[in-house]
Amino acid sequence: MKLKSLLIVAVIALIALTGCMQNQGKYSIEEFGKIRGGKFIHLYVLENANGMIVKISEYGGIVTELHVPDRDGNMADVVLGYENLDKYVEATPYFGALIGRYGNRIAKGKFTLDGKEYTLATNNDENHLHGGDVGFDKVVWDTRTKETENGASLVLTYVSKDGEEGYPGNLTCKVIYTLTNDNELKIKYEATTDAPTVVNLTHHSYFNLAGHDSGTILDQELMIDADKYTPVDAGLIPTGELAPVEGTPMDFRTPIKIGARIAQLTGDPGGYDHNWVLNNSDGKYAKVASLYDPESGRLMEIFTTELGLQFYSGNFLDSSNKGKGATYNKHNGLCLETQHFPDSPNQPQFPSTVLRPGQTYTYETAYKFSTK
Repeated sequence: MKLKSLLIVAVIALIALTGCMQNQGKYSIEEFGKIRGGKFIHLYVLENANGMIVKISEYGGIVTELHVPDRDGNMADVVLGYENLDKYVEATPYFGALIGRYGNRIAKGKFTLDGKEYTLATNNDENHLHGGDVGFDKVVWDTRTKETENGASLVLTYVSKDGEEGYPGNLTCKVIYTLTNDNELKIKYEATTDAPTVVNLTHHSYFNLAGHDSGTILDQELMIDADKYTPVDAGLIPTGELAPVEGTPMDFRTPIKIGARIAQLTGDPGGYDHNWVLNNSDGKYAKVASLYDPESGRLMEIFTTELGLQFYSGNFLDSSNKGKGATYNKHNGLCLETQHFPDSPNQPQFPSTVLRPGQTYTYETAYKFSTK
C-alpha cells in the first residue's frame, strides 16, 4: 500500500513537472549555415504552449521566421526573410535584424560628444544608417537559452569594441528575446559602456500579418498613439521640428488603412519612413501601436517603454528581394521600430541618446498577437 502511494505521488509530481515545462515553453537548435572562417551559425527555435514559433539566428540576432495563428487557427509566417544564411550575409534590407549601435540615421556620419567630433561610416548616401558598414545586424552574438515561468527565452550578448564603426567606448550589450504563452514576442535591451558614447538599439522585422508571401500591406490597418512626428528632409534626416500629425497623412491616432493616404507622400520612392513621437513620453510601459489584417483577423499590438516609433512601409523593396519562396516588392512588408529619435546626437532638443559609464541603457518592447 505504501509503495502504491509513493507511485501515485511520483506520477502526480511528474505530471506537475511536465505541465510546468510546457508552460515554460520549449526550444530547439538548428544549423543555419557557415560564415567567414567556416564558423557554423545556428537558429534557435522557440515555441510556446499555443504552437506559436519564432526562429532566431545568432548571426545578427535575426528573426528569420515568426509563425502566428489567424482567426481560424491557421498558422502563417508573418515576417519577411530568407531561407538560408548566405542571403543574409550577401545583402539584406535588415530583414528581422537587431540594429546598433545606433538605429536609424545620423546626419553626415558625424556627431560631437563632450567637445570631441566622431566620424562614422556614411552607408546611406551621405548619412550613417543602422550602425554602419558592419552594424549589429552583421555580427555573431553569443547566445544561451533560458526558461521562464511564461515561455522560453534566448539571451544574446555582444561587446562592441571601442572605435568599432567609429563609436567611442567598449559597449557591452545584452538582448533577451522571450516568446510567451500570451503570444507575445518580448525584447529586452540592455547596454553599458566604459566611456561616454551614444546608443539606440532596435529590432527591424518586416511584418505582413497576412503572411510574408501574401503581397501588399496597404489594406492592413495601423494605429500609432502619437500626436506628433519628426518631419525629415530629402535625406530622411529630421529637421528638428516636432510637428502635429493632425490634418496630415501622419495621423494614425485611430486605426486606418496604410494605403488610405500614402499617395500624398510624394517623391522617390514614396511612402512612410518617419519617426513618431509617442504619447507615452514618461517612458512607462504602454501600448503604443497596433496593426490589424482584416482578412486573416491577425492583430499585433506593440507595447514599449521607448519614446519613438519608426514606421517604414517597405518603400525600397523591389523584385530583387527574393526570400522563403517569395518575391518581395514595394510595400510587401512594414517595420515598426521602437527607438529614440533619428539623429538625436545632432539634435540637442531631442531626448538624449548619450550613455555614460555607470549608467545602464535599458528598455523593453513586446509584439503581442491575437485575433478578432
